[in-house]
Amino acid sequence: MTETRHTRVLIIGSGPAGYTAAVYSARAMLNPILVQGLQPGGQLTITTEVENWPGDSHVQGPDLMVRMEEHARAMGAEIVSDYISSLDLSQRPFVARADSGTTFTADAVILATGAQAKWLGLPSEEKFKGFGVSACATCDGFFYRGKEVVVIGGGNTAVEEALFLTNFATRVTLIHRRDSLRAEKIMQDRLFKNPKVQMLWNHEGIEVLGTEAPLGVTAVRARHGQTGGIADVPCAGFFVAIGHAPASELVKDQLELHSGGYVKVEPGSTRTAIPGVFAAGDLTDHVYRQAVTSAGMGCMAALDAERFLAGE
Repeated sequence: MTETRHTRVLIIGSGPAGYTAAVYSARAMLNPILVQGLQPGGQLTITTEVENWPGDSHVQGPDLMVRMEEHARAMGAEIVSDYISSLDLSQRPFVARADSGTTFTADAVILATGAQAKWLGLPSEEKFKGFGVSACATCDGFFYRGKEVVVIGGGNTAVEEALFLTNFATRVTLIHRRDSLRAEKIMQDRLFKNPKVQMLWNHEGIEVLGTEAPLGVTAVRARHGQTGGIADVPCAGFFVAIGHAPASELVKDQLELHSGGYVKVEPGSTRTAIPGVFAAGDLTDHVYRQAVTSAGMGCMAALDAERFLAGE
């Protein structure tokens, strides 16, 4: 059904940033509408166990996101299961069109579409996601105390993940498809000096090996780029660290981006270059990428939007 609906605040995205923005803007009596997108709950819905969310020593990622959604609804936010396919920020009210045919107009927009970790695209990688395959060492490294792990990648992200994992794992093998890393030299020095780290150069990951019952990773199969030789590296965890892709397609031609597609905001705020448009969470954050920092930015975005609307 085609209809046009107006709201003072339209929130696009439903991770910790989006739901927190909904809570705060609803409490400010702005009657926000939140459009969830293709993955309601965001990246936390594919994280099984979360141990770094304040107030919960242990919580399942999907359960945490259900609670956030319920909290936003309880405050009065309207949650819509739909996907925004186009967004026009050239004039106010801003215009967003959804897959369902609904058009939303809004006095202010909060972008909270997040970022997705880049994956290798292996069927076995998909199979073991959440069961030994991860894209976030700071989220999941704790579970590999006393175990061996493998990291794949060659940039700062891969080196940072590998170094972080040495706090828990007995051995960290970093697989890279070239014979040198792209990471900053100071990071490389720290990596090569760490006795827990071993390098596997000129290899690419081609398969994740593991058990069926229970589902778990036992090794990563790698292939030499020149010789084609195969090496199976034993491990309990496989961390893919080949970068993140911010979900900025909606605004890539309308807002200034940086660091590979992240939306640029004014330092210390969530304000973008367009008045009335705010961005929060992993869509703007290429440094921390944590649920708690995303939630904090969602709060900031709602407060920024409230002040913007009050000042009109």
